[in-house]
Amino acid sequence: MQSVTTQRHDDVLVIIVNNPPVNALSWHVRQGLKDGVAEALGDASVKAVVIRCDGSTFIAGADITEFTQAPKEPALGDTLDAMETSSKPIIAAIHGTALGGGLETTLCCHYRIAEPSAKLGVPEVKLGLLPGAGGTQRLPRLVGVEAAAAMCAGGDPVPAAKALEMGLVDRLAGEDSLAADAIAFAREMIAKGPRATRDLPVKGDASGIEAIKAANARKWKGFDAPYANLACVEAATRLPFDEGMAFERTEFMKLMMGSQSAAQRHMFFAERQAAKIDGLAKDIQLREIKKVGVIGAGTMGGGISMNFLAKGIPVTIVEMVQENLDRGVGVIRKNYEASAAKGRFTSEQVEAMMGALTPSLSLDDLADCDLVIEAVYESMDVKKEVFGKLDAICKPGAILASNTSYLDVDEIAAATSRPQDVVGMHFFSPANVMKLLEVVRGAKTADDVLSTAMATGKRIGKVAVVAGVCHGFIGNRMLSTRQAPAMQLLLEGATPAQIDKVHTDFGMPMGPFQMSDLAGLDIGWHRDPSKIETIRDALCAADRFGQKNGKGFYDYDAKRVGTESPEALAIIEKFRATSNLPKRDISDQEIIERTLYPMVNEGYKILEEGKAQRASDIDVVWIYGYGWPVYRGGPMFWGALEGEGKIVEALERHGIAVADSLKAKA
Repeated sequence: MQSVTTQRHDDVLVIIVNNPPVNALSWHVRQGLKDGVAEALGDASVKAVVIRCDGSTFIAGADITEFTQAPKEPALGDTLDAMETSSKPIIAAIHGTALGGGLETTLCCHYRIAEPSAKLGVPEVKLGLLPGAGGTQRLPRLVGVEAAAAMCAGGDPVPAAKALEMGLVDRLAGEDSLAADAIAFAREMIAKGPRATRDLPVKGDASGIEAIKAANARKWKGFDAPYANLACVEAATRLPFDEGMAFERTEFMKLMMGSQSAAQRHMFFAERQAAKIDGLAKDIQLREIKKVGVIGAGTMGGGISMNFLAKGIPVTIVEMVQENLDRGVGVIRKNYEASAAKGRFTSEQVEAMMGALTPSLSLDDLADCDLVIEAVYESMDVKKEVFGKLDAICKPGAILASNTSYLDVDEIAAATSRPQDVVGMHFFSPANVMKLLEVVRGAKTADDVLSTAMATGKRIGKVAVVAGVCHGFIGNRMLSTRQAPAMQLLLEGATPAQIDKVHTDFGMPMGPFQMSDLAGLDIGWHRDPSKIETIRDALCAADRFGQKNGKGFYDYDAKRVGTESPEALAIIEKFRATSNLPKRDISDQEIIERTLYPMVNEGYKILEEGKAQRASDIDVVWIYGYGWPVYRGGPMFWGALEGEGKIVEALERHGIAVADSLKAKA
């Protein structure tokens, strides 16, 4: 099958792209477009050209599988130049999405018509790149500098109606008549002739770009690509078109050859790969999930429930005490109403979601649920008791899931007569916001149960990753290898602020001690002031529990903004003195070697034990569950960039046992 074909409609030649699934700009598509334009120019009876696509979308972007291959002719720039310099008007007929190189293709057409449901954008920034085929130079000429800057540096698509208003498209077609409307529009444009975007004057100046930088400073911290995009748009305001194109090309190649784009492209593929379960039949029949039960109406249970309610899936939420049930339901309503106030939901949608929630004080009300998720206290005895009861109550074929973050799913499953129906579904807090879902496969978890849990995660907007049974699974197991050495570094003379700053400068949203204060230092504390065995014990004995009471490793104001605490430092120093360790200066590099390198090492051990399917799954867990900076590509990708030999040498120097597979790579 040819990926590009042509059809004659009297004096209009229609060039049709058909390169499933998303009509990517593969080399043969570029060649086909170029040949189609040449065909039109070589036929005197052709007066205008329409470019449209078969399938569900217009050209949705570049073929990013070509990014790591030797370049194939023709280059996209050559094809686009042939289109833009055509002596006959070319009209882009847009449906679905015109993204990245797809939008740049439309910019090199002379006119654009779009279905009302179409979306247009340049999302390259989300892969650590910029529109490298003239997007940063042509958009300011069509939509103005400020709108172009927002599109290029933000990466979000705009709907067709907004695109019309901006001048990005010239006309809207009927929703079901694009092909005919585009041909009619092309005939109208014959008299006007071609209108090359490159020849249009730039609209506006660069005065608003600094404001865009200021508004996004926090969001873009550490990222290179947004600023490179803005630099290119700014260049369009001061350079002739060809010089602006050269500037754009230079900036594109800097990003393309840099580690950040490599990391972001790695994560693009890693996220999609994570959804695939090795060794399972592709045609496996999923279990139907029409109704969900959630046990526990606290922070986790309420957040988990919101995911399903927002997708129109009825939820029965169970608590043991009426007061706790009322509080939990109240928090769910409050959260939805806050979202409605921001325009994310209508008041009718809020009422519909709340109407799909059934509060209950009895586990018996879960008898008709297809999936029951337990979100009770993190105690093996408590969880086994709950699952024993569910075993007697729930209907045959119901999936029984635990939200445990550390505990042995196989031991929990053994409390039932149906371990094949038990799976871990570890949501991350706040569960209605965080995108990660660790799906924990027990030794006896049925294949269809695992597949259904993964599919359910996708259905409610989560990025689901399969994990094996071990203490802490993937994410929390690796986290413990960061937290323990961080505490040890305090004993050797580092401060919480120094260690946390190394992590936030690295790109993490917070450091180990900021995270501890957020979670609460008193979780699991034995509350015996006479038994002070750790720095955490010493802080808790002084009623320093973290953000919840305004003081932990840091002091907090009413807005929970933390500052260094003289009292906490004094407590740490007093405890440190009892360790008989000499106090010394600790470098930032040593902090990285002792807190981040062990995480990479633990990732290798997880892979050796088969507790994660692939290294990229570990990266997905840390990007979506813990805020690892996406421009570093997750701990496993970053570890490879650092160099396995360098990591092994440092780990051995610090007396840390190295994973065999990491040694083998070094």
